[in-house]
Amino acid sequence: MRTNQPTTIHLSEYKVPAYLVDAVDLCFELFDDGARVHSTLSVRHNPESTEESAPLALDGDSLKLESVALNGKELAAGDYEETDEQLVIAKVPVQFELKVVTWIEPQNNTRLEGLYKSSGMFCTQCEAEGFRCITYFPDRPDVMARYRTRIEADKNTCPVLLSNGNDVEKGDLDNGRHFVTWEDPFPKPSYLFALVAGDLVEKQDTFTTCSGRDIDLRIYVEARNAAKTRHALDSLKRAMRWDEETYGREYDLDIFMIVAVDDFNMGAMENKGLNIFNSSCVLASQETATDLAFQRIESIVAHEYFHNWSGNRVTCRDWFQLSLKEGFTVFRDATFSADMGSSTVKRIEDVTLLRTAQFAEDAGPMAHPVRPASYMEISNFYTLTIYEKGEEVVRMIHTLLGPELFRKGSDLYFERHDGQAVTTDDFVRAMEDASGRDLSQFRLWYEQAGTPELTVSDNYDDEQGVYRLTVQQSVPDTPGQTDKKPQHIPFALGLLGADGETLPLTLENDQNAASAPVERVLELTEASHTFEFHGLSQKPVPSLLRSFSAPVRVVYPWSREQLLFLMSHDSDGFNRWDAGQRLAIDVIQSLVASTETVEVEPRLVEAYRSLLGDATLDQALVAKMMQLPSEAYLVELANSPDVAAIHRTRERVATYLATALRDELIECYHRNTGTDVYEITPESVARRSLRNTALAWLLMINDETGRDLALAQLSAADNMTDRMGALRALVNSDYASERTQVLTDFYERFQEDPQVVEQWFSVQASSDRAGQLPQIHALLEHPAFDWKNPNKIRSVVAVFAGQNLAAFHNPDGSGYEFLADQVCRLDDSNPQIAARLVTPLTRWKKFAPAYSALMRSALERVRDKSELSADLYEVVHKSLES
Repeated sequence: MRTNQPTTIHLSEYKVPAYLVDAVDLCFELFDDGARVHSTLSVRHNPESTEESAPLALDGDSLKLESVALNGKELAAGDYEETDEQLVIAKVPVQFELKVVTWIEPQNNTRLEGLYKSSGMFCTQCEAEGFRCITYFPDRPDVMARYRTRIEADKNTCPVLLSNGNDVEKGDLDNGRHFVTWEDPFPKPSYLFALVAGDLVEKQDTFTTCSGRDIDLRIYVEARNAAKTRHALDSLKRAMRWDEETYGREYDLDIFMIVAVDDFNMGAMENKGLNIFNSSCVLASQETATDLAFQRIESIVAHEYFHNWSGNRVTCRDWFQLSLKEGFTVFRDATFSADMGSSTVKRIEDVTLLRTAQFAEDAGPMAHPVRPASYMEISNFYTLTIYEKGEEVVRMIHTLLGPELFRKGSDLYFERHDGQAVTTDDFVRAMEDASGRDLSQFRLWYEQAGTPELTVSDNYDDEQGVYRLTVQQSVPDTPGQTDKKPQHIPFALGLLGADGETLPLTLENDQNAASAPVERVLELTEASHTFEFHGLSQKPVPSLLRSFSAPVRVVYPWSREQLLFLMSHDSDGFNRWDAGQRLAIDVIQSLVASTETVEVEPRLVEAYRSLLGDATLDQALVAKMMQLPSEAYLVELANSPDVAAIHRTRERVATYLATALRDELIECYHRNTGTDVYEITPESVARRSLRNTALAWLLMINDETGRDLALAQLSAADNMTDRMGALRALVNSDYASERTQVLTDFYERFQEDPQVVEQWFSVQASSDRAGQLPQIHALLEHPAFDWKNPNKIRSVVAVFAGQNLAAFHNPDGSGYEFLADQVCRLDDSNPQIAARLVTPLTRWKKFAPAYSALMRSALERVRDKSELSADLYEVVHKSLES
């Protein structure tokens, strides 16, 4: 059991660095048994620091120090102090050159931080604090320097040598070795440093910027993946053009590179000019990637590219400001993806993740503001709150200001802070200065944790034709924060008449009622507001929080009749979907709570039948509306949830609907079966999505026609979307022999492709039919499983605990013990992954006592592990102390 508590770092204690580094000259000598790193730093005292005679303290982790020289003079052991975490030189001049030589062992680096080896390839991951695992350095984002990097390695095993910036020199060395030197002209923090060396295939393209400059685009992959790069290159070019047109941001270097890496803790990393990607987030072909994977890759490629300005050219002052770059860039990539496809479907997907996972985070022991006040281990704060809620905060600013003023604000932000390390306050201030809006109260979104709740009530005055809407807001207590203040919330609203038309919204003081809009964004700033809408001849049905205009929970006493009405008539696509979700949730919750046998709401069948037959609707939206709320979201909505009961009831409702709609589902399947060439267009994606949704419904009722359709689709499929749709449907059916056969055949066909094998693992781990605990243990023993590869671990362990809820929450506690075992095992090799995997156990207080006690016991066993990492220590202790 760990006895020394990690240090807590507080935002309130921030101090500017005592020393700045103007230039970094690095030389890497790469060998099979390790790497020697020569670092030359040009250092000067920071004129903004009040610590005039402060010692020089450089961060370091798992380094073997070979030599230190100050201004050309090698220092003796007594001239400096070396600890496990720092190299400290007590006395240094105001300006000096420091040379440090360290030895590291990338081949033994299972943490995948700093410089490590993946499939024989050297690569780096330095965000957030990985550079200190390479050499001693003031490893903080507000120390920005220009980098020159020379890489030396064996020419046969590492013919490709890459780093940030532009390559300025290359040549051969003795003993079959060679070198390449890279120079990055833009100052950057150490977390954006990157290096890659290995035997890679290069795929090239070009992009001409709006000013006429030709940019060299390159993707580097292992030879077996050479055919999977086209989509990423095309996505990159679309993102570059979109950023020029939407934000006026042109790329600044002569070359932009992407490298695919199999072993990677994150999705991708925006290192300046050299983005390193998890292979699953960049490699795609029709044969191996689903439509969702193609869309995800386009989004992630865009996200990392957009960071070139929102994160690289303007970066974070400190890690408390992480959402400065991530929230803003997620907003940028979400808007880009919406422009590339169905904006409504994109919004539905984003909000589904937010409601299911981020709202759960806000209600759990690790709840924190978008700008945290403290942390022990920064890697634990790469959270949905920082990214997805941070994106919603930026989206709300966009809503409040409008597109034109928001663009003026972003232009001012980039102009004012180019080359600087800044804060969320700087971002909001640029928006204020450009728009003339006061966003003082809005800043509470960065400071207060928790999901605000809006309780809405209404009444209609028939005599006066006045509709009154009262909105009350509250923000729940979270760890360390109570008595929250009201927040500034944009609340988009529409009103529908009896025949489904959108009614004009005429407020009491409107000067020109005739031109009243049919949608308004009301601004909530007080604990309670009442709005009066005049000139209405009937009581309307409210369409609340249109397009999910704020990350809040809305409580309103919708009747099933109102929800059915909105589901059929609301002109806001998101709210139309949301009405269907709320109706299904109400039906499922009522059945779970009932002590008697109650029939499933028959009107639900007619609503779904109407959807399937409506050719005028966006078919991508229909596919989304045909999906019941997930078990994870139903669990999140419940107090002391009975997971088994939720699972049984959801399946009962699905079975009832599929049985009643069997003929319509078969017709829908055939209607959306095409013989066209495979394309990633919104129409084609929608058609495949709807067809596979229909197939999944048919297999829920073990329909023989559905089974035959699935087997035929699996056999004839020319793309992974259709193949995986059929496989998943069969795996989740009761056709046991077919399930076994198709899983065997699928693996035999794709066993040489790691990304497809990860999909194969996930299909089984997420299924209550194929993913009970004995089968999960068998997957961990499978030859294709690799404990060193985070993707493999996530595809089995994380999917089982996060998606196969009925099996994970087995009343005997075996699922909890299983997860605790894997977390403890991983903590010794990859603490980042261990700390993320433990999350399901941290929600132990949410569940009924019988479950809660077992979850807590498993979590305590993790806590009591010897040599607990700082990553896991913070999560586990905060969870148990909450």
